[in-house]
Amino acid sequence: MAVSSCAAAARAFPSFECRSDADFSAGGVPRHNDVPKNSSGVRFSGKANSLNHGSSIHGGMSSLILRFPPNFVRQLSVKARRNCSNIGVAQVVAASWSNNRGSPDFTPAAAKAVDASAAAAAAVAPVDEEEVTVVVENENPACDDRNVQIEELTRGKYSSFLSSDGSIAIHAGERLGRGIVTDAITTPVVNTSAYFFKKTSELIDFKEKRHASFEYGRYGNPTTVVAEEKISALEGAESTLLMASGMCASTVMLLALVPAGGHIVTTTDCYRKTRIFIETILPKMGITATVIDPADIGALESVLKQKKVTLFFTESPTNPFLRCVDIELVSKLCHENGALVCIDGTFATPLNQKALALGADLVVHSATKYIGGHNDVLAGCISGPDKLVSVVRNLHHILGGAINPNAAYLIIRGMKTLHLRVQQQNSTAQRIAEILEAHPKVRCVYYPGLQSHPEHQLAKKQMTGFGGVVSFEVDGDLLTTAKFIDALKIPYIAPSFGGCESIVDQPAIMSYWDLSQSDRAKYGILDNLVRFSFGVEDFEDLKADILQALEAI
Repeated sequence: MAVSSCAAAARAFPSFECRSDADFSAGGVPRHNDVPKNSSGVRFSGKANSLNHGSSIHGGMSSLILRFPPNFVRQLSVKARRNCSNIGVAQVVAASWSNNRGSPDFTPAAAKAVDASAAAAAAVAPVDEEEVTVVVENENPACDDRNVQIEELTRGKYSSFLSSDGSIAIHAGERLGRGIVTDAITTPVVNTSAYFFKKTSELIDFKEKRHASFEYGRYGNPTTVVAEEKISALEGAESTLLMASGMCASTVMLLALVPAGGHIVTTTDCYRKTRIFIETILPKMGITATVIDPADIGALESVLKQKKVTLFFTESPTNPFLRCVDIELVSKLCHENGALVCIDGTFATPLNQKALALGADLVVHSATKYIGGHNDVLAGCISGPDKLVSVVRNLHHILGGAINPNAAYLIIRGMKTLHLRVQQQNSTAQRIAEILEAHPKVRCVYYPGLQSHPEHQLAKKQMTGFGGVVSFEVDGDLLTTAKFIDALKIPYIAPSFGGCESIVDQPAIMSYWDLSQSDRAKYGILDNLVRFSFGVEDFEDLKADILQALEAI
């Protein structure tokens, strides 16, 4: 295919030059012994839209210049779109995001070639009749020759032209960085369970970390990588691993990072299934835990001195009472004692709180909630430095729990409205919380944006918004509270939060019904507790609905 295509191009356009297949490896990538010594990749420049301004040849270096005649770019683009199937592209581009990219002996030649192709598409797309020059240069250590299309997966990559999280959530991983070669605005869904190798030599190159590929669907997917890069950009993380659910992310992280005999510190208020895993599953593996109040720094200092703590793990804000942990202080204390810090930021979202910037080592999200945002997908993610995420990734590859690429696509789509949804939900929750706190039929309101909240000042310090969930206790018993919930017309009675639709639940029934009333009370779950997740409906409609439901009790 490659030889015949080049031959046809040469006949049609005498000024076009290209190498034959003999000069390339099985994957269409230059072999190490075929390229000039210290070769670093390809730069593209053109009269209409240049990515490499100034001189294309540095002193003392040779270069190969290929000139494309008029109209060739357009025809090449059509042919490329016709020939680049999702699976074929995925096999070439995928592993520039694999664990191997941090290895000192890993030379992702395939990734460089595809990066160059992406840059070429970006450079020549607006060109019609203009001549385009391709310059293949030798490496100059004094020159920053990183491709402008694909760079490090950090937030700083976008800071020069995107100033807000909203813009980053839309474009990160796609407009500047998508590894899938396509002219489509939206990221394609790569539905494949495996990735092929053209020759055995290419497979050996992959095994010896000279060639990039995902190899098997459980180890990664190009569509999934786009979602991971978006989350990394928002969190300011080196790496993100997307999994099948939030619980999958939390449990695999704990199993990967806490050894047998290790000790965990967690907090009293947290998601019940997380507590069950810590209290009943981890002890079978010789892992113990100490549970403290989210604000009890003294208790944390005490356990750090008395035990060899491996990890501090908590939510902030917590579920369902929205307690907040001083992430900066906790991180400082834990790091001084050799312990890692992982924060579940699901309630906060990456927009309202930057846990990594505050000092945490890792941040976990149930992407099912705000990140997905449409109540239509299950997903979880963990973000942080590559050296830690890679440890989790290795265990994840063994345990499974891989997210389906169609689900990853829904995460990508959902994130493009994340800032709009969170802004509306923050505003509605704050205003409703203030109304509820003043209402005679409400005993107590739990919301970090209220001055009455025990960590209000801390929340103001480390959060830019307080989220879209408000918990409160109505003036009544179990049945009175159920009557209030049944009188609501807008929210769904369901066990989730963070979506476009408002959701309400009574934790005593929804999450703790299998426990007795006294056992529920040990966790602070009273019969009259309500957790209300505000969607993006109109504030006045929600206000009227809540007030009429309170009047019904």
